[in-house]
Parts: sequence; structure tokens; C-alpha cells
Amino acid sequence: GRAAAAGGARAAALALLLGALHGAPARGEEYDYYGWQAEPLHGRSYSKPPQCLDIPADLPLCHTVGYKRMRLPNLLEHESLAEVKQQASSWLPLLAKRCHSDTQVFLCSLFAPVCLDRPIYPCRSLCEAVRAGCAPLMEAYGFPWPEMLHCHKFPLDNDLCIAVQFGHLPATAPPVTKTCAQCEIEHSADGLMEQMCSSDFVVKMRIKEIKIENGDRKLIGAQKKKKLLKPGPLKRKDTKKLVLHMKNGAGCPCPQLDSLAGSFLVMGRKVDGQLLLMAVYRWDKKNKEMKFAVKFMFSYPCSLYYPFFYGAAEPH
Repeated sequence: GRAAAAGGARAAALALLLGALHGAPARGEEYDYYGWQAEPLHGRSYSKPPQCLDIPADLPLCHTVGYKRMRLPNLLEHESLAEVKQQASSWLPLLAKRCHSDTQVFLCSLFAPVCLDRPIYPCRSLCEAVRAGCAPLMEAYGFPWPEMLHCHKFPLDNDLCIAVQFGHLPATAPPVTKTCAQCEIEHSADGLMEQMCSSDFVVKMRIKEIKIENGDRKLIGAQKKKKLLKPGPLKRKDTKKLVLHMKNGAGCPCPQLDSLAGSFLVMGRKVDGQLLLMAVYRWDKKNKEMKFAVKFMFSYPCSLYYPFFYGAAEPH
């Protein structure tokens, strides 16, 4: 119904924009090789000419972006579809957080650039808009905005770059009622396992008290009854008194922390000596999905699905 119509409108808008901006010839879809001069972001030249191919269904980051064909090598210098799929999968969690309405357009302009007779980069303003919306969320989880997406690499706005599409709606301050990112519950076993993949450590614990400090919420663990399900980088001194920082969590609601009775399943990352909370769940021994995720989290192939955020960036 409405979602499909919105998706169709988005696709039509993007197709119109690309056609209008770049005067793309209708026959552009009909041949596979173009004679353009590759202009790689990092000065590398390619051994084979750019190729035009369908965006595959198993590239979920970009399969619904609004155009059907992509060029390879892409603008991040990935030369094979396998490499594109592997690297793009890391960004699905960010897309799911809906931190900016143009996240998909921006990422796909690099991972799966539209097939025209020359490479079209995202405009710097598009990069800056998405960074403004998404970087704070990434930083709350301890992920810096990556080097490969530094906005100064992209052209200033002109008619040869992809501009902001859906983000021109008036920017209003998000309502305080928006649940904290760390408290958005994903109850499926897969969702829990993805969270476990992106976390350095997973602990079952009781929470003694919560303090507010510099816009963060601090969860202070009770001394007893903690179980390290995945200790990761936690040292003895970390576990003796567990203090988890919920970045920018002072003002947003977190329903599962309304009562501190019972135990919690917490996941986090250790960044610059601080333990950052990435997700918190009420421990529920009747919840089959939670039981399944905890039992099988070590056999889940994290690095396969999330190489950029979860594993490839730093050796474990």
C-alpha cells in the first residue's frame, strides 16, 4: 500500500533527477562497456574498462535504490561484485536506523553508481547532510566516520554530482519521545546476533543504579550475579565494577530501564578505555529467540556479514 507507493515515488523521483541532471541517453542501458576515463577517488587506474550490470537482488543495500544498473569498478574501487556485496553489507544496520533520508542514495552512489557514460559522484553537500544525520549515531557506538567517506573528497554542488534528494524536508528537532538508539528492541534471533556481532562484549547482569553525566546515561552494575557471555576485551578491573556509558542517552526514553528489577542482557564496545553500551534487553528466560541467540552467538559468521564495522577494521 502506502510503503510501495512511497517507494515507487522515490524511484520515479530519482530516475527523473538522474535523467534531467545528466541528460542520460536512453540507449545507455543497451551496451555494456563505456569508453570513459576512470576517475578513481584515490588515483588508482583500472586494468579493465568499466562495466555496466544489473544491481543484483542479493545486494540489499542498493537493490531498492531506484535505478536498475550499476557500473563496476565502483567509486570505492571495488572491482568485483563479490567485494561490493561484502563491503556494502556492513552498512545495512546504519540504513535500518534511518538516521537520514538520503543515506541509501549517498552510499549507493559510491557502492553501486548509476550507469551513465561517465562516473557521477555524490555532491559534497549530500555527503555532509548524511554525515550530519548519521555520524553522531555511529560515534555513540564508537565508530568514527570512515576515511573513505570524508566529504572533502566529493565535488562542490554543480550539475555533475548527485544532490540531496529526500532531505530537503524542513529539519525539525527530533521529538524527545524518540527511543534511545541503544534501546530500540530487535527481538528476532538474527537481530540479536547482528547486535552481538557488532559488540565487543556481551554480559548478563543486574543494574544497581543509573546516573546522568554530560548528556550520557551511566549504567552501574551490581557486584554479584553477572555472567560474561562474550568477554571480548573486558579486563578484570572492567568486570569488577561494570560501568556502561549510554552515549547521548540522558534525554531519550529507554522503556526496558524503567524498572531495574531482574537481570539484563547488555552488549557494548570498549572504546578509548570506556565501555559504550550498544544495546540493552531485559533478560527473559522464556524468550526462545534470546535463548537461541545466546546459545549460538559464537557460531554466527559475523565477519562474513559485517566485515567493515565488525571485524575487518581491527584484527581480533
